[in-house]
Amino acid sequence: MPYSRTILAAGLFALSVPPLAIAVPINVDLSNWTVEGSNSNWVVAADKNSVTQTINGSPTVFYSDFLGQGKALSGKIRVNTSGDDDYIGFVLGFQPGDLSAASTDFILIDWKQGDQGYYNCTALAGLAISRVTAGLPDNADSWCHSGTVQELQRGKTLGSTGWSDLTEYAFDLIFTASNIQVAVNGKTELNINGSFGNGRFGFYNYSQGDVTYSAIQERVAPPPTGKVPEPGILALLSGALLGLGITRRRREA
Repeated sequence: MPYSRTILAAGLFALSVPPLAIAVPINVDLSNWTVEGSNSNWVVAADKNSVTQTINGSPTVFYSDFLGQGKALSGKIRVNTSGDDDYIGFVLGFQPGDLSAASTDFILIDWKQGDQGYYNCTALAGLAISRVTAGLPDNADSWCHSGTVQELQRGKTLGSTGWSDLTEYAFDLIFTASNIQVAVNGKTELNINGSFGNGRFGFYNYSQGDVTYSAIQERVAPPPTGKVPEPGILALLSGALLGLGITRRRREA
């Protein structure tokens, strides 16, 4: 193969492979995660890779022993009962003690099965993402996304659609300092830009028992779509185009 074609082929191959596309997922050991919320019961399975929260009670969080920014978390979630219709979900950027702290700055992703009035307001069915500035008390703020729980966005197709009983869903979360994405069954539901503080991943239940989070994996988060190629790749492509130009001029001479 002529030299110029070799360079061009190498350059095009490099451009076709995203730098982080080959990030390998790692099974997450949940045995060192921490519980917040006294009215809860998080039971880690023998495989240390799944956990079930059994109690229908006040807000509770089960959070990671590692910081989450720059990582993606994936797994499955299932409500194992048909006797309730309340909140399941996740927290991002959570700091130890944040569940009841007077001043916080973390992200709540919650999914309610059905509309329900309580605390003189109505909690809406569907998937939503909110910023939490003063913990998650058992009151109207947490129940209806008001006051210190500021709703930022609702799901693209699940914004007013609740989860189904006895149904397993695959989830994927991407958490960076400037972007959060949430996919359910492979479809992106939430994609929001902003400024987000680093902290822990966590699972979240509110007034919903018998929920299992399983097959939990974490990996390096992929780069944003449309990212400009890295300088080394650009240099390789430039060399390929230069070599192609030189060969053409020689042929014309």
